[in-house]
Amino acid sequence: MGIGKWIGGIIGFMALGPLGALAGIVFGSLFDEGINQTGQAYGGRSYESAPSPEDRYTGQRNSFLFSMLVMASYIIKADGRIMHSEMEFVRQFLRRNFGEMAVSQGEQILLNLFEQQKRMDRENPMAFKNTIRECGTQIAYNLSYEERLQLLAFLAQIAKSDGHVCAEEIEALKEVALSMGLSDREVESMLNLETNTLEEAYKVLEITPEATNEEVRAAYRRLALKHHPDKVAVLGEDIHKAANEKFQRINDAKAKIYKARGMN
Repeated sequence: MGIGKWIGGIIGFMALGPLGALAGIVFGSLFDEGINQTGQAYGGRSYESAPSPEDRYTGQRNSFLFSMLVMASYIIKADGRIMHSEMEFVRQFLRRNFGEMAVSQGEQILLNLFEQQKRMDRENPMAFKNTIRECGTQIAYNLSYEERLQLLAFLAQIAKSDGHVCAEEIEALKEVALSMGLSDREVESMLNLETNTLEEAYKVLEITPEATNEEVRAAYRRLALKHHPDKVAVLGEDIHKAANEKFQRINDAKAKIYKARGMN
């Protein structure tokens, strides 16, 4: 599946609202022509009947992926620069999951979003930031908690891709998370998934070293439930695979803590 399908198929929950406005700018008239009376969008087609299950699946998945790029555009420019390493991470993500054709398409989407941010911020320095918050509210309304966590995990990976997460990027991640109904602690958890130290392992489990053994067990059970890969399987095999990798990182953090405490 290529990103061109984002135009050719149902757009899903991003048809209207702030995400729809950004999609209209990024995709142009092809997007605008596809919005029907129910608020669903189709590539150049208008349906009066309810969308099929396949259409709904495509719409939810495409909306998730476009939402990720919208939020990524904010994270990447949080420090005022567009780092090659961050753009390359996005390229590799698209290449791995959607094929070579998707790379240039996805990159163009990001470049259009960067340009829109520049235009909006010339008129009002808070304009794009406010739009991002509104997009987060729309995402929170339409994506499940587990799907939003997976989106946050992708954004944290992008922020870490240059080997350093600056204060501005952390602040931007927390702003995005809050707008999507997630917490600062969940941001810290996702930023520390490639755990090398015991301190980082505790952050992954969203607890402190002062936690009791029972609190450690409870924290792991809670994370295992909310990050289980099957909770995002509806978004496609590639996202399910990424969620599996994230779940393994959580298990690694748990194993590190259990070993340090002599727990079974």
